[in-house]
Amino acid sequence: MSELRFDTVSVRFGTHRSGLTAVDGVSLVVPSGSVVGLVGESGSGKSTLARAAIGLSPISEGTITLDGVDVRRFRRNRPIQMVFQDPFSSLDPRMTIGESIAEALPRDIRRPAARRAEVARLLELVSLDPERAASLPGALSGGQRQRIALARALAARPEVIIADEITSALDVSVQGSVLNLVRSLRAELDLTMLFISHNLAVVRYLSDHIAVMYLGKIVEVGPTDQVLADPQHPYTKELLASAPTRHGSLLDIDPLAPVAVEPPDPHAPPSGCRFHPRCPIGPAARPDRQLCVISEPLQPSGSAGAACHFAGTGADLPVGTPPNTTVPNTTVPNSTVPNSQRAAILSADDTTLLPLAADTVN
Repeated sequence: MSELRFDTVSVRFGTHRSGLTAVDGVSLVVPSGSVVGLVGESGSGKSTLARAAIGLSPISEGTITLDGVDVRRFRRNRPIQMVFQDPFSSLDPRMTIGESIAEALPRDIRRPAARRAEVARLLELVSLDPERAASLPGALSGGQRQRIALARALAARPEVIIADEITSALDVSVQGSVLNLVRSLRAELDLTMLFISHNLAVVRYLSDHIAVMYLGKIVEVGPTDQVLADPQHPYTKELLASAPTRHGSLLDIDPLAPVAVEPPDPHAPPSGCRFHPRCPIGPAARPDRQLCVISEPLQPSGSAGAACHFAGTGADLPVGTPPNTTVPNTTVPNSTVPNSQRAAILSADDTTLLPLAADTVN
């Protein structure tokens, strides 16, 4: 068992008057042996939540537990390890690859020969030549350095791995090889993983469950196929609509699309639903839906749900329609993905990544 659980976790920085609540009352479960994809735009609090789990950010409220044990009780041999976004900054440039990996090995491996053998095994596990152990990080490509970061995380024999945007700094071709590696390691080692990414195709490829985060809160959770095929929260729909597909172009502009609204200031989040100033089915489009302004929706509970008063509905419902009413063939202008594009996003042909050479230079 290695279930990672976040119970109403909040992370605040600064003073009460000028502080920032980066994570606000987040509850999330990463089941044992599964991969949960955490998605959301920059500034939503994803990395802060991950850093709180490994002790790099203070937990202001709530608890983070691993199999019922508060993670703040772990001092040495922490069972949660993190792979960071930038592989170069996470490695000491003055230490060889072998020294960096050996530094994370358990203390019970004492003999130098045994430690060298374990380093070689870990390098082979991430598809690198063991002779690379004598190299410095600066002599490796970005993809190779990220493999080293994975090997270093695995050296501590963790129960849970948190991967924070581990492919965003890599070229597309190198991303494919790293993602294939993560997927094979997950199957071989039965890893429990919290995988953070902006890329929905990457999350679709790796994750069993998806959690969508916006401005410090979880707005939707559910099984991956369910969330991507039938998103309930308008923010999730916006994320899907913004994903490029083979049927569309990044330069395509809808002349009828509404003017974009600037994201709110996280230091002073909106009242009620935090997404309501940008919501295409909220009071900006339907003035009668002032409920979104004055009342905060309930956070998703259980394994699936959306924090939205009008989840799964559209802006064209009659005035006075009760919340959570579903109308057949309801569409949300400019916020849903056309059927042709949605099929492309969910197609295995688009998200299947072919193995690449381990030493690909980006």
